[in-house]
Amino acid sequence: MRNSIKILILLLIATIFSCEQKNKSAKDLADNNRIELNIDKEKQEKIINEHLKNGAWKYELYSREWQEEIDKGLEKDSTIAYLWQQKAMPMFKQGKYEVGMEFIDNAVKYDRQRWQDYRAFIKCIFAKTYREAIADFKDCKKRFGNGYVMDHTYDFYIGLSYLQLNEFEKAEQIFQKDYEIQLNDKGEDWLHHLDLFYFGISKYEQKDYLGAIEIFDKALKIYPDFSEVQIFKADCLRKIGKTEEARELQKLGEINGRKGNTINEDNVIYERYPYQIRWY
Repeated sequence: MRNSIKILILLLIATIFSCEQKNKSAKDLADNNRIELNIDKEKQEKIINEHLKNGAWKYELYSREWQEEIDKGLEKDSTIAYLWQQKAMPMFKQGKYEVGMEFIDNAVKYDRQRWQDYRAFIKCIFAKTYREAIADFKDCKKRFGNGYVMDHTYDFYIGLSYLQLNEFEKAEQIFQKDYEIQLNDKGEDWLHHLDLFYFGISKYEQKDYLGAIEIFDKALKIYPDFSEVQIFKADCLRKIGKTEEARELQKLGEINGRKGNTINEDNVIYERYPYQIRWY
């Protein structure tokens, strides 16, 4: 009797283990589906040439024709990640985030390594779903390391997302680490004025005005007329009692802002960036 019970227990354990292995295999298949799909790259390139380069791209970005040409391509092969991304991109630029996210999810599904960081960027800068952006970027780091998207590291966007969630200490820690890595690995010439601006803001929000001024000065060394940096630095100066210096810098910041010396990222024409001041 005891032997029968032992055999039943062993069979149960074996069944559970087998199910877990099947689930793991299914997950691995989904995560690596570009390999498992047996993609015909030559065929896909022909579809891209026909329906994107010689199709959608001949029409206005927000036109129905743009979408219709891409749909024709996807009817022939729905696994072409680049077509899904090109279908999504105009949606984001029109503020149609929910629609666009459905399309970019498919791009990630069929080519995670190429498009997951782009999706995370969209969540941070366009859709402003910061917790989702953090999760996506952290997953990118786990899979592929701390790469770059739209000229900034994944950690930059994670820090920016924490900044927008009012988790200022977390943001500062991430900006500090990212700053040190870039400085040590690539040198001072590699530092980006926008990275430094938000690093300074993370200190400003914690009332570390002297620390913020130090970082803002580094940003102004790279981009001397950066109006937002001048305005926030002026407020720091005001807070530490340097009212006359603050007044002069405030005036200069307003002049530069109205001249257009503001955040100069490519996508700023579509979205207002965090802490960006409207000058009109």
